[in-house]
Order: sequence, then C-alpha cells, then structure tokens
Amino acid sequence: MTPSPQITWHSWLMIALLAFIWGGTFLVTEVALTGMTPFWVAAARIGFAAVIMSGIWAARGFALFETRPAPDQMIALGFIGAFSGAIPFALLAWGQQYVTSGFAGVSMASTALIMLPLAHFFVASEQMTWRRVIGFLIGFVGVAVLIGGQAFESTGGSFETAGRFACVTAACCYAMSSILMRRLPGVDAIGLATVLLLIGSCISIPMALILEGLPQMPTLEILGVLAFLGLVPTAAANFLRVLVVRSAGPVFMSLVNYQVPVWSVVLGALILAEPLPPSLIYAMGLILLGVGISQYGALTRLFAARR
Repeated sequence: MTPSPQITWHSWLMIALLAFIWGGTFLVTEVALTGMTPFWVAAARIGFAAVIMSGIWAARGFALFETRPAPDQMIALGFIGAFSGAIPFALLAWGQQYVTSGFAGVSMASTALIMLPLAHFFVASEQMTWRRVIGFLIGFVGVAVLIGGQAFESTGGSFETAGRFACVTAACCYAMSSILMRRLPGVDAIGLATVLLLIGSCISIPMALILEGLPQMPTLEILGVLAFLGLVPTAAANFLRVLVVRSAGPVFMSLVNYQVPVWSVVLGALILAEPLPPSLIYAMGLILLGVGISQYGALTRLFAARR
C-alpha cells in the first residue's frame, strides 16, 4: 500500500527550487538551439545527466530497491524512464516548431489538472476533493492570465494541430510518470533518478540519430551550455523531483507547473530585458490563491506543527 504523503517545509522549498530551475531552462535551451538541433539538445541533456548521476550512484554502491522488486514493477520502471524525460522532451522539441511558446507553457501547466484525476484513481492516498479541484482550476487560470491570449492564437502552420497534440501529450507523459513513480516500492532516490536518466538516454539518443542523423560538432560555448543543462535542470532537478514525488506525492509535485511560467517571465525580464506584462501581479495572486486552496490541509498541519 502506498504510504500517505508527508508534506514538510523541505517539500515546499524543493518545489520552489524546481520551479526556479525549470523556469530558467527555457533561456538556456534557446542558446543551445543556436548550435544544435532540437532532438540532439534533448539527447545530449539527458545523456550528460545520466553520466553524472551514474558516477554518484556508483560511489553509493548502486543501491536501488530496498526489497526485490516484482516483474511488473520493473516494467513500470521502464515506462517511468520513457515518460519522465525522453518522450516528453522529444514531443516538446517537435511540437514547439509549430505552436506558440504560450501554448506550450499552458500545456505544461495542465499537467496538474491531468494528474488530479489520475492520482484519485491510482494512488489511494491522493483522493480528489472539491477544494483541490477548485484550487487547481484557479491556479490554471492564473497561468493563462500570465501568458495571455496569444497562447491560443493560431500560427497558421499546417502541422499546428499535431503540434498542440504533441505538447498536451507531453504533459500527459509527465503526469503518468509521476503517478507510476509514486507506486514503486521502497527505493533509493539517487538510484531511481539515475536509472530513469539511463533509460531516457537509451531512448533519446537512438531517436536523435534516426530523426536528425549524426550531430554537428558543437562549439565550446555550446558544449558548456549542454553541460549546464545536463547538470542542473536535468540531473539535479530530476533527483529533486524523485524526492518530492516519493515523499509528498505526485499531486503536490504538480504544483511546480504553475510556478515555472512565472519564473520564466521574471527571468526573461531580468536577464534578457524582456518587458514584464502588467498581468504578472494578478497571475501570481491567482496562482498563490490556487496553491493555498488546493493545499489548505497540508498548510494548516504544517503551521500547527511549527507552534
């Protein structure tokens, strides 16, 4: 039986850090795409992260499951590896060629809404409540306000519908991988994060070879950017994601999807001097309100424990 989620101050700090890291990833990825094709950027990012995490995992003695896993759990591990990185990375890389970045942002925020009914049916400790539903809907409206009406504008491309479907499917992949991860038996967090990256590498590298051929030799600057993408938003963030899902649950983890667009806009303004939309304050208010309503029980327990 899946244990009840334990939401602590560490849980809130981890999803705040994840939102900041993933929110800044869009800026770094834009630089990487100036020197490499999309599928090879995804493959290099996952591959580099897998190498780093493998070294750390080896130093810990290759610990993974606390008890011998059943065959169906090993199969689930393969699906998690595919759905948590390789497949959604590829879908987004392809889909963003034909849709607006605003639509891609909204589709990622929809992960929280997709995960809510999935967790209700597949994780006994994550039952859906009206408070949770209302909170998630308010948060989703906040993301839509932040990104604006341009998210749903048509690009006029012949593959736009397929591109939108690819982005939404990527969001479904993230939701499914978090649900499956929560259902695994006792496991070492570093070992699990490493195995998922290794599985993702085994999928993404052949996919890039088939779809884009051999990559061109990147410059030292692009190599440094790819190394950063592999180390911070992939290796380190994947480890944090495993910790949050395993301890606080997939529904709590999904809250990070509302925060990522906020950081993306704020960092774009600070680093690239992009204009801050006047809707930012309203959007942040709605997002925080939604998070507060959906996690009201966890927040009250947390503050009660601090007294």
